[in-house]
Amino acid sequence: MDYKTVMVGLALDRPNDACLRVAGDIAERFGARIIGVAASDLRPPMYFADGDFAQKLLDQETIAIETRLSELESEFRAATEKRASEVEWRTARALPVPYMLQQARAADLIVVGARSETLVDPCAAPDPGDLLMQAGRPLLVVPPTTEWLDLRSVLIAWKDVREARRAVFDALPLLAAAKEVTVTEVPEQDGRRANALSHVADVATWLRGHGIAANTVVPEKDGDVSGQIEKIASNIGAGAVIAGAYGHSRFREWVLSGVTRHLATESRRCAFLSR
Repeated sequence: MDYKTVMVGLALDRPNDACLRVAGDIAERFGARIIGVAASDLRPPMYFADGDFAQKLLDQETIAIETRLSELESEFRAATEKRASEVEWRTARALPVPYMLQQARAADLIVVGARSETLVDPCAAPDPGDLLMQAGRPLLVVPPTTEWLDLRSVLIAWKDVREARRAVFDALPLLAAAKEVTVTEVPEQDGRRANALSHVADVATWLRGHGIAANTVVPEKDGDVSGQIEKIASNIGAGAVIAGAYGHSRFREWVLSGVTRHLATESRRCAFLSR
């Protein structure tokens, strides 16, 4: 199994160089096509604006959005046309998340930039958290300083739940391309280390059935899952972390777990996340 179509979501409010570099790396590695996606919609006029003044504000913002979307298309094509088997640009006057969710049906993998803000402007960029919980496709979240998709060492952050199983399966092409793969599970309670050792051993055996050799690491201490995953990733020089995206519904809003939120917003390395 390879990735045949990579979709990259571009933000209007910041540089997209890192996302474009990583999407290009994947396209070159797997001979894939790339679909670039960007969207934005008008913000409501300020509460005190009405009449001709309000219309003037809307007209100015419309021009600004159209200009920025045109610039993004040029950036996308310049960065990807020589790296992908085929490129396609999709854009609309719409909110980025709903529009990108509609386009996700055409992709094997979605590449987006990490967002460290608590709140993301819904008119300027897709929120990785929203995409994770609704896209039905794996997401590769790229920190802004990333120069390339480093697969010399890849860490699987295992948890014995459905989301982790989905993530490792979805990541098989990347894992097969990695030079070194490590599986880790951080026990979340005292006395659970033996269970964690059994879990990661099973995952490593399953990976070997797919021709992928994997090391296993289980910390001696429990707790501080995000911190321990980050420490292990640093120790092995991981360029990417594979993990399930965990969350739950709260008053009709999707809330990510602490580990998923850390990987999607604070990690210094690419995070491959599935749900």
